Amino acid sequence: MAHKKAGGSKARQGGNVAGKRLGFKIFGGQSVSAGEVILRQKGTNFHEGDGVARGRDHTLFAKVSGTLNVKTKLGKKFVEVSPTESS
Repeated sequence: MAHKKAGGSKARQGGNVAGKRLGFKIFGGQSVSAGEVILRQKGTNFHEGDGVARGRDHTLFAKVSGTLNVKTKLGKKFVEVSPTESS
């Protein structure tokens, strides 16, 4: 015969988990400098366009300095950076 009461249900174990700070760090129309993180995401909800590269954790970052644009093409969302004209 067991001499210990049964544990609580699984749902009450573990406690709260901190948020992962996902989402856009810079929004469309804003200026961005090269190497700056644009978006942190899980999976590829947004794809890299011109002037943007993707890290191995699917983070999108700028390869060039310029203005950020978000476009939709064939049902996919793309993030691109159009370079600023230097005079």
